[in-house]
Amino acid sequence: RHMPKSMNDGTLEMVAGRFRILGDPSRLRLLQALAGGKRTVAEVTEACGMTQANASKHLGVLLRDGLVLRSKEGLRVYYEVADPDVFRLCDLVCGSLEKRLARDLTDLRRTTGSRQR
Repeated sequence: RHMPKSMNDGTLEMVAGRFRILGDPSRLRLLQALAGGKRTVAEVTEACGMTQANASKHLGVLLRDGLVLRSKEGLRVYYEVADPDVFRLCDLVCGSLEKRLARDLTDLRRTTGSRQR
């Protein structure tokens, strides 16, 4: 598996920008809170244990990058995930981390076991 060959500098910068946006734990928390569907800012703020100002700031970043959608119903503003493929990416990263941790644990057990003999 490898990166697509035809990525020009502009495309590479866009991909890097998406990873920078997803590289913030607060934004990942917000996306996780929105995984179940549309929620108000207050609901998301409570679910994530964030201040409303902080949640709004990060939701704005996610909105500008097209990862969430915002809609208004009466006086309430709702957010929802615009691109559910973002969860596939998170699953890939989590799976990769699990494999790495399992290898590290196996290596640690081997190293520790050989020292105890």
